[in-house]
Amino acid sequence: QGNMAFAGKYEFEGDENYDDFVKKIGLPSDKIEMGRNCKIVTEVVQNGNDFTWTQHFPGGHTTTNTFTIGKEADMETMGGKKFTATVKMENGKIVADFPNYRHTAEICGGKLVEVSSQISTLVYKKQKKNPQ
Repeated sequence: QGNMAFAGKYEFEGDENYDDFVKKIGLPSDKIEMGRNCKIVTEVVQNGNDFTWTQHFPGGHTTTNTFTIGKEADMETMGGKKFTATVKMENGKIVADFPNYRHTAEICGGKLVEVSSQISTLVYKKQKKNPQ
């Protein structure tokens, strides 16, 4: 499966459902404020399956995750929480399962489109009795 070229610098353009999402995943209020309409610059360095993914926040704060597609890597959430994940490539999208959400990234029309979706813990259980 071919990898898309992700390398480049991408400036924040807009978002949808930010407040609802970050509250549901339990992001602290100071981090919610920091990220709201924040002009984050995402810088991606790609060498084949090896990536360095850096987010530059106003005021000089940066978060960097370095990973190789298909290999376990130490990562950090936008809230500063450390975790381990295996980043995958699925249909041209980079996919990472963070502790309580799934993050995908793809290039669409020259833009970096990142989607985070909450991982549901909803379980449906059905019981049937054995008729005698």
